[in-house]
Amino acid sequence: MSRISLSFVSGNAGKVAEVTQILKGIDVKSVNIDLNEFQGEPEYIAQRKCEEAVAIIKGPVLVEDTSLCFNAFGGLPGPYIKWFLKKLTADGLPRMLADFPDKSAYALCVFAYSEGVDKPIHVFSGRCNGKIVAPKGPRNFGWDPIFLPDGYDQTYAEMDKDTKNQISHRGRALEALKKYFESQ
Repeated sequence: MSRISLSFVSGNAGKVAEVTQILKGIDVKSVNIDLNEFQGEPEYIAQRKCEEAVAIIKGPVLVEDTSLCFNAFGGLPGPYIKWFLKKLTADGLPRMLADFPDKSAYALCVFAYSEGVDKPIHVFSGRCNGKIVAPKGPRNFGWDPIFLPDGYDQTYAEMDKDTKNQISHRGRALEALKKYFESQ
């Protein structure tokens, strides 16, 4: 595999740090561009964001769309979690499920990659099942304090970065992307 260089479009320093750590050996340049907030299913949103980013960057680009899906809500808030978190905070999100016996959830990450203008868009997804809990751990990275992955006794926020990156939705999606790069 030859040296790969790409622009990761994100204004979230935490996401950039995770992507850079997981994609060791790939030259990841962080680019903070305001992309439109598309509505729809996560794969559609990621593809549209990628099309928009490629038109601006005109080179290899990677975009991401992350969802936190409550099973009691049929998968919502899903890709709209950013806005729910902004308005309700990590304290308010678990309270949304107070009257529901089902606290199960899953984290979904969808990356879309393209080599550039007029090149195909490739989509890579990763999922981690878990449940929503009262906030535990540092509150410096989104909804990590309220997501407890199945089989673990620590929320994402409480985990060391290596463990989280190995099991997380983002880590799994990026592993699929790395396999794609290795096959090229």
